[in-house]
Amino acid sequence: MRWTLKPKPEASKINLLKEALNVDDIVATLLLQRGIETFDDAKTFFRPSFDDLHDPYLMMDMACAVSRIEEAIANSENILVYGDYDVDGTTAVALMSSYLKTRTDSVATYIPDRYEEGYGISFKGIDFADDNDFSLIIALDCGIKANDKINYAKGKGIDFIICDHHRPGEQIPDAVAVLDPKREDCHYPFKELCGCGVGFKLISALAANQGQSVEELIEYLDLVATAIGADIVPIIGENRALAYLGLQVINSNPRPGMKAIIAEVKKEELTITDVVFIIAPRINAAGRMKHGNHAVTLLTETDFNLAAAYAVDIDQFNTDRKETDKRITEEALLQIESNNEQEKFTTVVYDENWHKGVIGIVASRLTETYYRPTLVFTKSGDKLAASARSVKGFDVYNALEACSEYIEQFGGHKYAAGLTLLPENYEAFKTKFESVVKESIDPKLLTPELKVDLEIDLHQVDNRLMRILKQFAPFGPGNMTPVFMTQNIKDTGWGKCVGEDNKHLRLTATQNGSENIVCIGFGLGDKLDVIKNNKLFNVAYTIDENHWNGRISIQLKLKDLKE
Repeated sequence: MRWTLKPKPEASKINLLKEALNVDDIVATLLLQRGIETFDDAKTFFRPSFDDLHDPYLMMDMACAVSRIEEAIANSENILVYGDYDVDGTTAVALMSSYLKTRTDSVATYIPDRYEEGYGISFKGIDFADDNDFSLIIALDCGIKANDKINYAKGKGIDFIICDHHRPGEQIPDAVAVLDPKREDCHYPFKELCGCGVGFKLISALAANQGQSVEELIEYLDLVATAIGADIVPIIGENRALAYLGLQVINSNPRPGMKAIIAEVKKEELTITDVVFIIAPRINAAGRMKHGNHAVTLLTETDFNLAAAYAVDIDQFNTDRKETDKRITEEALLQIESNNEQEKFTTVVYDENWHKGVIGIVASRLTETYYRPTLVFTKSGDKLAASARSVKGFDVYNALEACSEYIEQFGGHKYAAGLTLLPENYEAFKTKFESVVKESIDPKLLTPELKVDLEIDLHQVDNRLMRILKQFAPFGPGNMTPVFMTQNIKDTGWGKCVGEDNKHLRLTATQNGSENIVCIGFGLGDKLDVIKNNKLFNVAYTIDENHWNGRISIQLKLKDLKE
């Protein structure tokens, strides 16, 4: 890893903030690095509230969307809530359909089949709406590039409202309303909402139209917080408030489906990290291994006993998913090694038998191993489908756009995307993708960067600092868990490898006679030699709590260590 120490703010700014907040240098520095310069900034940061949410009517087309939905409700039209099969899509569908069902009985949901229909709005879904007399479709987390599908629906007399957060194409679809803060002509103040977040803004506008306050919609925020965590959108601004408030709901009064998932994993208080690694994979597993409908059914169920039964099924899907992605990852690594492709600027692998539902996870695993922009392909009908993952600092979406002559369809973000192409174009695409990345990537991006917020000494790590750091949560892009560096520490002699295959490193550190502090380094077992024989070494870490036998103690979670 490349360790990069973040610039330290000006001393005068640190002193001003220290006095205003009555905090020490460490806390003032961390806040300034996050753009928090005043008492009022800090108040908003540490105490997110509904006051931090923007007026939903500031979003382009919001009034049109509300008007069309109110018309549909008044006329008892059938409304189809359509969303993608991932966490953002299924939570958004659960949110929108749950809300609309408080206003009308004429609501149904539709999640496309990952294997038969693929990503986004499908012709099959529109035909389903036509056959079942739906005159309005509300699409969530998809649709911003579905111009042909919207026109097809229009020809059948079906109106569309699109709620998306992906980058638009050259032309905005000809729908009744297109809600997407990334539209160039949309002046909504916050651009980084997830799909479920855009859905929440729409129900906020509908509620306001009925004289309700946004506070009355708090029950939906467990879904929004889950989508924010799972979709890896920046947890700043409006997202921070939505995630913070949503976590309170998850931990105090979650919907029955969410409560059933939490009961399965038996964890008391969940953080956003728990949401990402415990709740989200289970919701995702439904669409990966079976069908996204299972996730929507679970998240909209009002009877806890039924929800608990659904949660058992979801948990089994997740177990199957883990076994499948582990096997495919091993096969993909063998393919790379046998083809001697480790030295390339990209990682592109393909097997027609790989499970389409897990290729995104496999792409992430390969990126962790070789740290290259990565594509994992499998067969999907008469085409090849791929999931793309990138390395920090490199826009894989732009790289795919440069290869569009070989691609049938693609969409996504800077760091994650999906695409399809014809089998005969695979080799040409692979060559072009390697060429584009090689010519455009800064070579240093091919070594993982570890951004260090601040260098401190071990004696500065105490309970007071831990208490304040916990209030920096929820963590995520734009507000990552602070990473510290300490130089010239040594192990007290108890350092050893632990865990399966001795993958992890556990040691007790001291610095210049400071109190001993336990450190755990996941995946750092191969660094045992660095700490042996009283050698001095440097560590980069986050500060964590260890709960053991009813006792809570501070431990350092090591990110890396160097001689």
